Amino acid sequence: MTGMRVVVTGGAGYIGSHVCKELARAGLQPIAIDNLERGHAWAVKWGPLVTLDLLDTAALTDALAAAKPAAVLHFAAYAYIHESVLEPRAYYRNNVGGTLSLLEAMARAGCDTLVFSSTCATYGIPPRLPVDEDQPQMPINPYGRSKLMVEQILEEEARARGLRYVALRYFNAAGADPDGDIGEVHIPEPHLIPSVLQAAAGMRPAVDILGGDYDTPDGTCIRDYIHVSDLADAHLRSLRWLLDGNGSRCFNLGNGAGFSVRQVIDTARAVTGLDIPVTVKPRRPGDPPNLVGDAARAIRDLGWAPRRPGLEQQVEDAWRWLRQFHL
Repeated sequence: MTGMRVVVTGGAGYIGSHVCKELARAGLQPIAIDNLERGHAWAVKWGPLVTLDLLDTAALTDALAAAKPAAVLHFAAYAYIHESVLEPRAYYRNNVGGTLSLLEAMARAGCDTLVFSSTCATYGIPPRLPVDEDQPQMPINPYGRSKLMVEQILEEEARARGLRYVALRYFNAAGADPDGDIGEVHIPEPHLIPSVLQAAAGMRPAVDILGGDYDTPDGTCIRDYIHVSDLADAHLRSLRWLLDGNGSRCFNLGNGAGFSVRQVIDTARAVTGLDIPVTVKPRRPGDPPNLVGDAARAIRDLGWAPRRPGLEQQVEDAWRWLRQFHL
């Protein structure tokens, strides 16, 4: 694979930029495509940046034809559950419409290999935990539905024209590049761990616990946190899976361990040594109470295993990045 060009849509975003670093480290040439609506040009450090919107099919076709990539890794999407509840049309237009445009451009440019950034939100409220890939996909918010729609489109494209793809359903991305080169920056910040750390740093008055009355041991939501560098490694392995001639597949990516919102806050207090003010607010529509993943298939088929699975380690990496970037 050395020297091979790979297009990364959303390559200026949080996960996409970490994947670009992992590709470059493996000797590949990442080409980031991003409209910079939510990505950051400074995060594109390991290859060129092509600034365009996926909904511009003609420009996207030209970019793919010029790049002649061996594959596309597709991250470009809106990814905030609460926002999707408030703005469902925007999510379907961007996430589903953008993917349809990408698939059209790929077909015109003669590229038939795709790794897709999906989500555990496609499962909704699972009937049992941990969640494996064979459980029913019944999303409860527009974000999850938009990603499930894309998975269904990919399956149909595979039958219709021979598209080969991997869909990675990952749980909650966390942490930052251990080397400190890149990390998580969203404005405003919707994710729990960076929000908790911002409260520790005095960048926000408190961290909001959105619902303290769930049917969980401490009443707060439980999530499976997976380090962003481990996600990047899984994307590289998925690319190799396809380029080695294996068939299309869906994989969960998680650590198999869940932590509540209060446990995350307590861990951040221990890591930072700082007080973190908390306010408890009503539940947020679209949030399932408990999501923990079973990644046995990825471990078996991809040879993947989380290298930074501990919550304390993930919080430490995120804290180091926040202090470096903001303080």
